[in-house]
Amino acid sequence: MTRLHIVGGLLLLPDSEAGELSDLVIENGRIRDIIPPQTPVADAQRIDATDRLIIPGLVNAHTHGQMSLSKGMNENWNLELLLNAFPWLGGRRNPEISYVSVLLGAAELVRKGCTAAYDLFSEFPAPTSEGVEAVARAYNDIGMRAVIAPMMADRSFYQSIPGLLEAMPPPVREEANSIRFASHQESVARCRTILQNWAFDRSSIRPALAPTIPHHCTDEFLIACRDLANDFEIGMQMHVAESRMQSIVAPLVHHSTAVSHLAKLGLLSPKFTVAHGVWLNDDDIGRLAEHGCSVCHNPTSNLRLGSGVARVRRLLSAGVNVAIGTDAAITSDTLNLFEAIRLAALVSRLSEHDNQLWLSASEALHAGTVGGAKALGFGSDIGTIQRGAMADLVFLDLSAGPLVPLANATNQIVYGEDGSAIRAVMVGGRMLYENGKHLTIDYPGLVRRARTMAADLVGQTAGLKTMIERFQPIVGQYCSGLVAGAPPFEPHLH
Repeated sequence: MTRLHIVGGLLLLPDSEAGELSDLVIENGRIRDIIPPQTPVADAQRIDATDRLIIPGLVNAHTHGQMSLSKGMNENWNLELLLNAFPWLGGRRNPEISYVSVLLGAAELVRKGCTAAYDLFSEFPAPTSEGVEAVARAYNDIGMRAVIAPMMADRSFYQSIPGLLEAMPPPVREEANSIRFASHQESVARCRTILQNWAFDRSSIRPALAPTIPHHCTDEFLIACRDLANDFEIGMQMHVAESRMQSIVAPLVHHSTAVSHLAKLGLLSPKFTVAHGVWLNDDDIGRLAEHGCSVCHNPTSNLRLGSGVARVRRLLSAGVNVAIGTDAAITSDTLNLFEAIRLAALVSRLSEHDNQLWLSASEALHAGTVGGAKALGFGSDIGTIQRGAMADLVFLDLSAGPLVPLANATNQIVYGEDGSAIRAVMVGGRMLYENGKHLTIDYPGLVRRARTMAADLVGQTAGLKTMIERFQPIVGQYCSGLVAGAPPFEPHLH
C-alpha cells in the first residue's frame, strides 16, 4: 500500500470558492480522507504543502496532440482554410513522429495544470494500430489520463462542401479530388481491431471514436461508428456546428441541422460529446440536453479562427454538460487550459447583455474540471477533491502574484492564473512535475527530438504546402461566398 499525507495545504473543495485549510490522505492513488490540519497519519509519506493552494487537475476535453509540431504555422485562417491546410500541417506522420508530437503537447498540458485530455488523433487515409498505440503510449509515459479517439471521415473536406470541387479549375479539381480517405468499412474494421486489442489500463488511458464532422461522413459511416461505439461501450466526439459554414452546409447535405441528423441516426447519448457547438440553435440544444450529451467549449480556438462565441449560458440552462478544451496547438498556441477557462468566462459577456447571465468564475472552473471529467467518461473519479476521487492535483504557490492577497480562490484562479503559479502536478498520487521539472520524461531530450523532427517535416511536407496554397484562394472565396449569401442565423429556427 502506498500512503501519502499531504499537510499544510489550502484545498479548493467542491462548493467552496475560498479554499479550506485541510490535510489529505492518499492511498493507492485515491483520496482516502480529508482531515483537520496536522492530524497524525501512520505509515505515510509526508508531503509538505505549506503556502500551497491545491486544486483539482484540469481536464482538457478537446485537443489534437498530433499538431504540436506545427505551432506557429496558422495566420489569419478561418476553420475552412485550416481544414484546407490540414494535409500539409498534419501530413507525413509516422508512429514515431506522432509519439513525439503528442508527448510534447502532453508535457505542455501537464506543466500548465492539465491532468487528463480527450485527444482526437488523425491518420490518413485511415487509423492504424501503430499510430493509435503511439498516441496512447505518449500519454501513458508522461502519466496523464487520456481518451484517445481516432478521427476519421470517408469524405474529404473538398468532397464534403457542395459545389466546391466544381468551382475549381480542372487541374486543381483533379488534384483536390485525388485526396481521398479509406472506405468507411476499412476505417471501422481497423478501429474494431484496435479496440479488441487495447493494451492500456482503461482507468488511465481509454479509447473512443471521432468521426470528424457530420457532413464529412456518409450516413453508413456514422451508423457503423455508432454501432461500434455501442459494441465496446465507448464514447464518441465530433466537431459539430463549429463554424457558420458548417451550419450552412449541414442543411444542404442532411436537409436538417447536423444535431438533428445525428439524433435521427441514433448517435446522441450520454457518451456523445459535441466539440465547439458555436452555431447550435435552440432545438439543437434541446436535443443534446434530452440525450444527456456534453458540449466541449473551445473559446481560444473559436476566437483564433473567428468561428464565433458559443451560447454557453443557453447550454447550461438547458441542462447540457459543458466542458472546456484547448483544441490543437495550431489553433490555441499555448495549450493552456487556464487561459481557455478564463476566456470561457469572459466571452460569455459578449453573447449575453444581462450580467446575471454571464458565466461565473465557479461555472467556468467547473466546466474545466468536473464538466470535462464527465465528457471524458471518468465521472466523479477526477476533476474534484473529495473522498474516493483520484488524487489528480495541482499545487499552486500562494505567494505568486495573482494569488496575493487571497480573497476568493476561484475568482483569482479563473481571472488571474495562467499556470505560472504551478509548483507541482500529481496524477493518481504520483508526481509528474515539480519545481519546474518533468519527473516522468526526459524533457530536454524530447525538445531536441521535436526540433529535429519539425525541421525534417518542413522539407517532407513542402510539396503538400505548395498544393494547399494553390487551393487556398479558391476555398477561401467559395466558402466566403456561401456564408455571405446565407440568410441570417436564427437560433430559434430548425
